[in-house]
Amino acid sequence: MGLLTQILTLPLAPVRGTVWVLERVVETAENEYYDPGPVERELAALEKALLAGEIDDETFDRREDELLDRLDEIRAYRQQSGT
Repeated sequence: MGLLTQILTLPLAPVRGTVWVLERVVETAENEYYDPGPVERELAALEKALLAGEIDDETFDRREDELLDRLDEIRAYRQQSGT
């Protein structure tokens, strides 16, 4: 960017700054949403609850299917995005 371009686009600086911040917020939100760690911990807790007799097999199977589907979604996103 040349000096003239910077001077002419100076009024847009706050907009560019806001866009940059919003991009970082979206990036952080996506990283948290597509983090497999919490889902894996929830699967472990679910199995522990089943073994402790706190939930029945039907509840375990239903919730396990939901969590495994979520892990599949996370893995597909990570593979698609290259992370």
